[in-house]
Amino acid sequence: MIWLRSLVYTILLFLSVLVYSLAVVTSAAFGPLYPFAMARGWASCNFWLLRTICRLTWSVEGTENIPERNAIVYIKHQSVFETMWPFIQFPVTAFVLKRELMVIPILGWALRMIEPIAINRSAGGSAVRQVVRQGRQRLAAGRWVIIYPEGTRVPPGTTRKYGLSGALLASETGYGILPVAHNAGDFWPRRGLRKRTGHIRIVIGPAIDPDGKSPAEINREAQTWIEGTMARISKSYPANTELGAN
Repeated sequence: MIWLRSLVYTILLFLSVLVYSLAVVTSAAFGPLYPFAMARGWASCNFWLLRTICRLTWSVEGTENIPERNAIVYIKHQSVFETMWPFIQFPVTAFVLKRELMVIPILGWALRMIEPIAINRSAGGSAVRQVVRQGRQRLAAGRWVIIYPEGTRVPPGTTRKYGLSGALLASETGYGILPVAHNAGDFWPRRGLRKRTGHIRIVIGPAIDPDGKSPAEINREAQTWIEGTMARISKSYPANTELGAN
């Protein structure tokens, strides 16, 4: 039965991307905030579908750690789930994402309306400079910059070296890093159809002040908190998980 529920949800997910992408593109004619409202509707719709069809629920802990000023949000990357959640939690966002998504018909059009920071992940230093340059602009405009510091989805119970672009952005602008851990990968794996029944815990940590810290130190502090929290909330993390293991 779980496979059938997962298949039904996946079909509806793809249909929702099509419908809401068109809504995002159309709504842009009414003002810059309307596309975000449509994107929030898309996320809310999918969370309702997950709860109703897959019996997969979620909750957030640590909302008291969210600062009044917008920040750079570091999110553990394991599944599709955490690409939806920021639309619910933060009012206006700017995602750092791979440039290839921008050329997908309809979806790419919608992404352009919410002005992400679309990078070529193989560009190395130029991609880092792009994140810093455009991230500075997005932060100044009041947006929350969403970064998946591992750069790609990783299997539950693992991590990889965090990219420096977010830490450099924090160091140069003074905006804090808000670390987020979650166990969505235990229920919604990065590959495969199956969505397991259960409850996803999202935990928001204390904001990291970049003042007086090097980018490497900022990343080390963020990764230590995120991976330490993952070891506490995810059943996929063995007690001896080492930072940097692939």
